[in-house]
Amino acid sequence: MCEATFTTGKLEMRAKSTSRTAPPHHSATLRLPPPSSPSPIPSRSSSSHSPLHLLLQRPPPPSTGPPLPSVALPDPPRAVRSSPSGRNADDMGAFAKKEHQFLNELGLAPRNPGSFACGAWGGSGPVVTTTSPTNNQVIAEVVEASVNDYEEGMRACFDAARTWMAIPAPKRGEIVRQIGDALRAKLHHLGRLVSLEMGKILPEGIGEVQEIIDMCDYAVGLSRQLNGSIIPSERPNHMMMEVWNPLGVVGVITAFNFPCAVLGWNACIALVCGNCVVWKGAPTTPLITIAMTKIVASVLEKNNLPGAIFTAFCGGAEIGQAIALDTRIPLVSFTGSTRAGLMVQQQVNARFGKCLLELSGNNAIIVMHDADIQLAVRSVLFAAVGTAGQRCTTCRRLILHESIYHTFLDQLVEVYKQVRIGDPLEKGTLLGPLHTPASKENFLKGIQTIKSQGGKILFGGSAIESEGNFVQPTIVEISASAPVVKEELFGPVLYVMKFQTLKEAIEINNSVPQGLSSSIFTKKPEIIFKWLGPHGSDCGIVNVNIPTNGAEIGGAFGGEKATGGGREAGSDSWKQYMRRATW
Repeated sequence: MCEATFTTGKLEMRAKSTSRTAPPHHSATLRLPPPSSPSPIPSRSSSSHSPLHLLLQRPPPPSTGPPLPSVALPDPPRAVRSSPSGRNADDMGAFAKKEHQFLNELGLAPRNPGSFACGAWGGSGPVVTTTSPTNNQVIAEVVEASVNDYEEGMRACFDAARTWMAIPAPKRGEIVRQIGDALRAKLHHLGRLVSLEMGKILPEGIGEVQEIIDMCDYAVGLSRQLNGSIIPSERPNHMMMEVWNPLGVVGVITAFNFPCAVLGWNACIALVCGNCVVWKGAPTTPLITIAMTKIVASVLEKNNLPGAIFTAFCGGAEIGQAIALDTRIPLVSFTGSTRAGLMVQQQVNARFGKCLLELSGNNAIIVMHDADIQLAVRSVLFAAVGTAGQRCTTCRRLILHESIYHTFLDQLVEVYKQVRIGDPLEKGTLLGPLHTPASKENFLKGIQTIKSQGGKILFGGSAIESEGNFVQPTIVEISASAPVVKEELFGPVLYVMKFQTLKEAIEINNSVPQGLSSSIFTKKPEIIFKWLGPHGSDCGIVNVNIPTNGAEIGGAFGGEKATGGGREAGSDSWKQYMRRATW
């Protein structure tokens, strides 16, 4: 639950930040300019529940150098698929640094096998390097899985499913409880690894791991509530029942921006439902995949269970395609771009499998004329800048009522000026790097596209010259009808536009192909209920007076339209991981 403190005169607000829940380390104070309106804005003492982490740390020092905008285009870049010439894993230096001793604590080495199949580590695929986005220096080498490794591992995983599904659900829940405890013991080490390899700031990295722990807790309770139904029959002296049985094996393909949390949303529930899991982590975050798998494997070994219950592969598109085409995997959960998700869906559907898709977001925050402006400014900052804009729930569109347009933007630019950019492992950093050099290049291309379509840069708009992949958080004034606004630019670029009526604002919110998260800031009940109803937001997540970023694990997470329609985590999402039978 990291907290960020913003202060305006005597007004102070704490905004809780979770990775869907993050731990309470570090805080940062942002000072908003005094309100331009003659009457003071009333204080909101409640937390602004800013979900997916954007944790601020201590007060940032005065800005140095020009601000930087960041717009990375839709698809995350591929991993480096071969070792750099002249570099040896033993000479990389990352493991020699005192501040990186956590790598050893997680069982990682300068070179690591990237295939956990049949309960054993191996790998006969290409050797790849993984680098830190902070300086693009090599952390370690990984021997990826080959298609042969995949086939061998899947045979064992399919066989292990017979054992796992026969274990009573509450006992499966006990195993997941132990996984949660094992993760607690490594919470800070894993959080540091997420920050080092992915690039999100440390409170976000820790928060991401905490979210898996929370999912384990959730799944333990769920293991005693996989209930069916008793249904009256039209036949005399008969009855019907609906029951839920395991699918067998669930495939999970995750993305770089949440390299382990998305696994937790899926695997914790899949396991208590009686399914084995085969996981393909993101190609650019293989060390996180390996470290997480080691922890899960240790719990299975401790309980004398087949290691193949949890099978994991580091690899590229060939492993992902193998999962999509494999008839032994009834359900494939995929997180990534809409374009890639559509391809996966077509392959899985062609064999009559099921898909759970978590794809692109193009999320909007609407600020009405009666809104608490200071609360909304803080929330927009959280939603637009966190994780360098590399979240599916990032706020990408800010829709402002014309009467407060200039007042709001003046305050927003002031807090953007205070954003501290730097090493995500350093205390006080608010904005870390984009994930890869290719993301930085895509950002620059995106800025040119924005300008060519009439966009006016109000803040940022540049990349930062450094060893790492740093860019400025960017605010752009642009028409809602510009083609680039309909796309998901994967970086901290915020499009700003104005409206006159609520109807117009809702139309702008709903005008994009994606439909993940949305939010409105207002004090009027009639506006709130219009927004929440059938003529309001068309997104899967609809918020009021909180940001777009994040959600709580107790509710189903996912979106409509080009976001894919999948639902993960809470509510009745567990039913996707089981098959229904009517008796």
